[in-house]
Amino acid sequence: MPESTDQAEPKVSLHDIKTANERLVGVIADIPVANARWLTDLVGGSVYLIPENLQRAGSFKIRGAYNRLSKLTQEERAYGVVAASAGNHAQGVALAARMLGITATVFMPLGATIPKVEATKGYGAAVEFAGNSIDEALVEASAFAERTGAILIHPFDHRDIVAGQGTLGLEILDKIPDVKTVVVCTGGGGLLAGVALAIKLQNPSITVIGVQAVNAAAYPPSLAAGSPKKLDHMSTMADGIAVGLPGEIPFEIVKQYVDEIMTVSEDELSSAVLLLLERAKMVVEPGGAAATAAVMAWPQKFEPPVAVVLSGGNVDSLLLLRIIRHGMAASGRYMSIKVRVPDSPGNLAGILTAIQRNRANIVEVDHNRMDPSLGVDEVEIDIQVETRGREHAQEVLKNLRTQGFNVREL
Repeated sequence: MPESTDQAEPKVSLHDIKTANERLVGVIADIPVANARWLTDLVGGSVYLIPENLQRAGSFKIRGAYNRLSKLTQEERAYGVVAASAGNHAQGVALAARMLGITATVFMPLGATIPKVEATKGYGAAVEFAGNSIDEALVEASAFAERTGAILIHPFDHRDIVAGQGTLGLEILDKIPDVKTVVVCTGGGGLLAGVALAIKLQNPSITVIGVQAVNAAAYPPSLAAGSPKKLDHMSTMADGIAVGLPGEIPFEIVKQYVDEIMTVSEDELSSAVLLLLERAKMVVEPGGAAATAAVMAWPQKFEPPVAVVLSGGNVDSLLLLRIIRHGMAASGRYMSIKVRVPDSPGNLAGILTAIQRNRANIVEVDHNRMDPSLGVDEVEIDIQVETRGREHAQEVLKNLRTQGFNVREL
């Protein structure tokens, strides 16, 4: 639960957010919220998607980036700007810089996805690669700023960035005036801090919840310690929210105004991406689907009406294919099995016929004769199967075992 709001005033004010909102008129797209009936059925009350994946440059990041850059002096603009990002902040800074006529350089992790890199270049920024994470790229961006005089545009730890991101909170209140719970995808905390501040300073009764990937969740241990603490290791498909150290400015706001930080697993993230694609017709990156994943996993925790932020939609097509398959497996709709049988004619046909009787779709078949645990007259057949869900998958397995096949599900 948040601490009492009678503490010292935060470094970002509601006035800052409202001023940023005026500054962004004509810059950001006004996107209607989307009614998510499939989530409404789970929660038992209205759930609305806040589709910032459809925002200019594919995420909410243009809000903070433009607000920050627009406040630079002419002398500062002459030196150019530099940023570090896995992709969304990169594109936001690149687009804002182009709109304002400022030279931009962006440091991206070595594993940054091709669409994010190409989009950043397409907006006119020079791209450099450094490190394996946003944190490591940020070190190089800071060094570049020291060498060249370029202004570092931090992805989340600056009052103008937080104020810009907070404009989304104003929009949520305007478009869903009776909202009870707001759920926000969270990395370094700029978006969560800005949204929480904009909402809580106007209606403290609204619950604001941040959601992180469990394998890149820096906020829970930091909040427990009372100050930002760096994670030793991160491993998640949600690169957009994989931040190992919370920002000082957003951390103080989150500590004071955010009700709860939740974490979601990789399976939950991939399932959310899949369901958003199928049910909402939205292409959302894993980090942008974190809030949705939390609502799907624990629907009873969220008092409706619920606003669920989709924070970004910049995802590599090849990664999306892997995520979809992972999501199908997590929801029981994609099953990998191994069947050990005598290596003799007709056995494969018998297995496939048994699967077909359950009207499951066979995607891929492979024979393994090299496993040293196999007998000289045995073969292990690896089969990838599409099913209608967990119950159907269990029917397929039961049918195979009933017919005497030695089946192992992976």
